[in-house]
Amino acid sequence: MEEVTPQEGQQRMQQGALLVDVREQNEYDDLHAQGATLLPLSELEGRFSELPKDQELVMICRSGARSAQAGEYLMQNGYRQVVNLGGGTMAWAEAGLPTEGTASQGELS
Repeated sequence: MEEVTPQEGQQRMQQGALLVDVREQNEYDDLHAQGATLLPLSELEGRFSELPKDQELVMICRSGARSAQAGEYLMQNGYRQVVNLGGGTMAWAEAGLPTEGTASQGELS
């Protein structure tokens, strides 16, 4: 699976890709990339069909490991346009890209 930088991920979103955050609700609430859709890895198996197959999916988590796992699962289930955001939400925030959540004033805790 292709890995993209936070900047490439944001550019792909601007071109119509869906950013899918696979962390748990509390992690997402603390801090997430602006525009990210939450679909926790723990719910992926039962809910992956909610994701569009005709749109590129940029997978994101905290550091890139869970999102890579989720992306591989999606590709095994018929999804073709799936990339992983290397470094995850930490890299996104460190790159100065827009974030939302209770910790979005600056630092990841």
